[in-house]
Amino acid sequence: MNPLTQLLREIIQQHGPLRFSEFMQAALYHPEFGYYRRHRDPFGVRGDYYTAEQVQPVYGILLHRFAERVWKELGRPERFCVVELGAGRREMEPYFAAWDYWPVEFGDPLPQSFSGLVLANEFFDALPVEVVVWRSGQWRLKRVDWDGQRFCWVESDGVGADVECVLDELQLEPEEGQVVEVRPAIRWWVEEIARRLQRGCLLVVDYGYTREELRRFPEGTLVGYFRHMVIQDVLANPGEQDITAHVCFSHLERAAGSVGFERRRFCSLARFLIELGEEDRFASVLGVGDEDEQLKRRLQLKLLLFGLGEVFRVMELWKGSSE
Repeated sequence: MNPLTQLLREIIQQHGPLRFSEFMQAALYHPEFGYYRRHRDPFGVRGDYYTAEQVQPVYGILLHRFAERVWKELGRPERFCVVELGAGRREMEPYFAAWDYWPVEFGDPLPQSFSGLVLANEFFDALPVEVVVWRSGQWRLKRVDWDGQRFCWVESDGVGADVECVLDELQLEPEEGQVVEVRPAIRWWVEEIARRLQRGCLLVVDYGYTREELRRFPEGTLVGYFRHMVIQDVLANPGEQDITAHVCFSHLERAAGSVGFERRRFCSLARFLIELGEEDRFASVLGVGDEDEQLKRRLQLKLLLFGLGEVFRVMELWKGSSE
């Protein structure tokens, strides 16, 4: 039994079943035992998964081009800040070196007041979720209990005001047994960003669905990742596997719209990157270095467009733009 399992088991035994958001937050962000707090790199070949940020330098060059467009649209301000949420290993930092780069991890503060670009690259999917299920005409909250040997799911009446608010907002028409993950924390984050960002863009790159697409996921989207394998039992070995769930882009857009953001674009990552590369037909990305380097970059672009690019989506949200 790992230390976090023992700690969570004792909490459940003393206080009763946990909301899944509490379990997930501890599993990912406990200061000593959390998955993202341990001294182990979760990315790449030796980690548990890849992100688009590991596809360098191609991804960084194209995102630099987008940041430059934002900077120009804002009138080329002398102080232009690029805030990266969930910066991880900071692979993007060199590509934003022309501006004020501000990496933010879960729990870190945002700049007090700035104009620029906020990049949320696979950030919202790692925010803790509540899990609900539709039973006999009502939503029931799924909690985490301990059965004497392992963590297990139990259901309880009453989902809480924060979850009820999101469900009411989405006006879902669920089938019996539909499981949905709800992220009340999304609203808190977009409100914080809106308070600090005077003018600029919030660019969200993540995997997810819209309200209309929810029926594709009758059992929900919650999964774990370990050594590049999908783990269905997200309650097993907390702190030792990543836990993630798809982002509901409809909820994100509504939350952002309520605090002054306007959606300008919502598309696949592939389409977004293709539009960025159209300016010079990707010459500045591919036509650099020797033959080996050029081949490496072509393979990276192929992965971004035809692999990750079909899985991830981009939502472009603007505040105070003149366009």
